[in-house]
Amino acid sequence: MGGIMTAEPQRTTWPVPPPDGYTVDDLYNLPDLPPHTELIDGSLVFVSPQRVFHMLVMYLLEAGLRQTVPDEFRVRREMTVVLGPRNAPEPDLLVVRAEAEQSRRQTRYEAADVVLAVEVVSPDSEERDRETKPLKYAAAGIPHFWLVEMAGEKDRPAVHTYELDPVTKSYTNTGIYHERLKLTVPFTIDIDLTAIDHL
Repeated sequence: MGGIMTAEPQRTTWPVPPPDGYTVDDLYNLPDLPPHTELIDGSLVFVSPQRVFHMLVMYLLEAGLRQTVPDEFRVRREMTVVLGPRNAPEPDLLVVRAEAEQSRRQTRYEAADVVLAVEVVSPDSEERDRETKPLKYAAAGIPHFWLVEMAGEKDRPAVHTYELDPVTKSYTNTGIYHERLKLTVPFTIDIDLTAIDHL
């Protein structure tokens, strides 16, 4: 009598974290990590597929920042920032000091190199983007932080801007921008947020 053959279920083998959690060195040495893996408090965080809103906002803000960025800064997207031995997030956008770039093979920046970190809130990362990352960016001394949310009936970006209080090492909200993002720090910036409708 013949038996019914069934396929063995495929098993995914996940790396077992060390007792004290992963470090930045692990992030760069573990094989086969998915692209854009972050390190938060010694834990590996994998990124879910992004929404169209996320992609369009990143394009809009990156293009807007590039229009007025001074020569001493560079605009970059989705690059790892080392905040400490157990924290290496990947902001959606960042502005770094030009001298921080040592080579085109570079894979990370130090927190001291970063002038602005930008996070676009996604459904899978709301708590990290709104709470965890801002606290860590502030503690690491990053002077400016933007949090971008989807808002209104037209699902346009609302950009919440923050500046670091060097005494308390915490961020102070300096504004919420719905239609036009017009700032003088960290440099002169003027971005039409409604332009997302035409991208």
